[in-house]
Formats: sequence, structure tokens, C-alpha cells
Amino acid sequence: MKDVAARAGVGLKTVSRVVNEEPGVTPDTVARVQAAIDALGFRRNDSARLLRTRRTASVGLVLEDLADPFYAPLSRAVEDVARANGALLFTGSSAEDPRREQELVLAFCARRVDGLIVVPAADDHRYLVPEIEAGVATVFVDRPAGRIDADMVLTDNAGGTRDGVAHLIAHGHRRIGFIGDQPGIHTAAERLRGYREAMADAGLTIRPEWYSMGPTNPERVRAVLASLLSGPEPVTALFAGNNRVTVTAVRVLSHHPRPVALVGFDDFELADLLDPPVSVVAQDSPGLGRSAAQLLFRRLEGGADAAPARLELPARLIARGSGEIPPSD
Repeated sequence: MKDVAARAGVGLKTVSRVVNEEPGVTPDTVARVQAAIDALGFRRNDSARLLRTRRTASVGLVLEDLADPFYAPLSRAVEDVARANGALLFTGSSAEDPRREQELVLAFCARRVDGLIVVPAADDHRYLVPEIEAGVATVFVDRPAGRIDADMVLTDNAGGTRDGVAHLIAHGHRRIGFIGDQPGIHTAAERLRGYREAMADAGLTIRPEWYSMGPTNPERVRAVLASLLSGPEPVTALFAGNNRVTVTAVRVLSHHPRPVALVGFDDFELADLLDPPVSVVAQDSPGLGRSAAQLLFRRLEGGADAAPARLELPARLIARGSGEIPPSD
């Protein structure tokens, strides 16, 4: 800093103000100091800054799976908010493994991140209580925290599914199948609830063989679909519980001899270009990430004592064609 000050012809305090973006420095002086910084290759010592401010200007984001297209816009939205607040984002995936989630979260905490945004895989987050009490702001997104009170930003999964199934019913369907994810996952259970509610609201009885919860790998989904589409009274429509189920369903239904209506939860790339284009219930993935990050930085900027907040964003039905196919019998 002495070298920068000497080259720019200013005092050390002026260099400090420019580096820390404090007011009280004229634009010409800022430009002169910045030119000296660039010429000398000056870099702020973040270790010393941590000792002074007790803040690292970094946050951690724990996702289920970095490869899942649903999480890419969510992660980008978090990164944009972090950058606007002068913070660096560290990201990792839990692979839906509670133990891996805990290891990753605690590794971020060991590196002194100021806050955490977590898409939870675990159903018990009491391991985070000491970190939260030590000042690590924490927001859960997409799914609620388990066994602790914490900030959370969710999608109205039940309401979105209810709208999607009601859409199929409005187009004449009475035998509607549902294929969902593992029943222990909050979002999967909420979507199943929405399916049940829509059918009940229409006065329709659900047969046990019309719905199935479990892993969303293509092999299981294909087997379930084969069962749903066979027999004397096969389903005439399907609600797919997430985008992985939807993609497998599109592949199976493209070879099926009769048309079957399809609505999927979560939009996916090229869904509008298929034949027929796929109707979906779309989440606001960027909105989830942005809302969670904004809530996190509000906590960091002085809202630590406020009661835990719960935000629930609506899902949106996008009718493109596959969900509007009428029953074939």
C-alpha cells in the first residue's frame, strides 16, 4: 500500500478508502490510485482483512447435483447476488447423500464462509446449530431444514402439481397416473399430495396401481410406465414428478401405439421443440436462488435476530401440447 500511495501521490488512508470502496475520494483520485494498483500488481491481503472484519466475503452453496439442469440457473442467480455483495461463492454437491452434505457444509464452515445456502439431503440439521450460533447465516432452498428453525425458500410443489393434474382433468382425463421421486424427499411428497388433492377435488378415486414413488432412474420409470399403460383400463394421462421422469416418459410414449397426455414437473431444455411439445409445471429456479441469496445477505447485513423466514414461490403451468391431448377412449 505504501508503494501504491507513493506512485499515486496520495496518502495510505486514501489507498485504503479506494480499495475498500469507501466514500470521500474524488473520481480522479480513484482513477489515479487504481492505475497505480494495476501497474504494481497490488492485491489486497484477505487474511489480514479477515482478522480486522471477521468476515471472509465468501458463501457456500450446497446443491443436490451440479449436473442437474434445474440447479444451473439457481446457482447462477446465487452467484450474481453474491458478486453484487462483493462475495465469492463456493459450490459443491451432496449427491443426495446426507453424510456427504454434512461433510461439505462443515468443510465450508471450517474455511470460515460467512453464510450457507443449502439444498438439503438430510432430514436432521441439528449438526449446524453450533455453526449458526457462531454467526454463520444459513438459508435452506428448495426443501426445508430438518429439526431446526431456519430461513427457507421453497416452491409451492403441491399447488403446482394440483394445477397440472387439474389441467389434465379439464381435458377429459379420469385415469391419470403419477410417477414421483423417493417418498422421503420433501418435494416428491408435496407433489404426490398435490396429485391426490386434484383428483379428490374432481371427485375421482385413485387406484393404488396408478401412482408410484421411488428412484427416478430410466429402468424403474420404464417398468412403472409399462404397468400403467397395460391392462384393460390403462391410464390415459401421466403426471411426471420431475424432469428426469418426464424425459424417460417422452421416450417411452413416443413409441406407444396410442396417444397419452403428459404433464411434467420442472421445465427442461428443448421441451418446446419435441413433437408434441411437452406441457410442464415450471419452477422459478433463478427466483429460488436469488431469493435465498438476498435473504442470506440481509441476515449478514444486520438481520441476524429476526425470526426465521419462510418464502414460497409459485409454480407456473405452461401448456404446450402434450398436456392437452384428449383421452383416446
